[in-house]
Amino acid sequence: MSTIWKKWLPIAAGTVIATVLVNGMMQHPVTAAPASPQVHTKGDKMENYHKPSDAELKKRLTPEQYEVTQHEGTEPPFRNAYAENHAAGIYVDIVSGEPLFSSLDKFESGTGWPSFTRPLEPKNVVTKTDRKFFMSRTEVRSKHADSHLGHVFDDGPAPTGLRYCMNSASLRFIPVDKLEAEGYGEYLPLFGKAATKK
Repeated sequence: MSTIWKKWLPIAAGTVIATVLVNGMMQHPVTAAPASPQVHTKGDKMENYHKPSDAELKKRLTPEQYEVTQHEGTEPPFRNAYAENHAAGIYVDIVSGEPLFSSLDKFESGTGWPSFTRPLEPKNVVTKTDRKFFMSRTEVRSKHADSHLGHVFDDGPAPTGLRYCMNSASLRFIPVDKLEAEGYGEYLPLFGKAATKK
């Protein structure tokens, strides 16, 4: 069995169903605005990342973002925001803003979804067993907002051997040159840049 087939097999059933659902939504475009970013200030603690009310989420998120994060949906492979994103920066939870992944750990998995070898902040990521679609997978969720992010598999590259296969709809990308302004300046040293002292 080829390596690429091994990567696709565990998620094929869920992907087919999700693609049908998402295609249905795309055939009836909505005018909802993209999620409003949650800007954090220096000194923010992880405990400050929280999940807004369901009513607020429905206002802030697009239908796809809401379906993926709140109802364990899956976006279409290849047709999503970050699968081909090669810019330097970090990925945060679209719901709470909690830091999740870094571009430094992103790799080309060939699956059509953004994939990472490890979380940027392991304490912001939790896993649970997912037995949907007649198979057992390891679901990945954010700690503070409890957003569905995707799944993790043990067929990734070194150094971890893991593949965190995430939905772009669950994430918001913050490029390096915006980290300081959006309250994530502590991560600048990862990219060889110094945070502005205030």
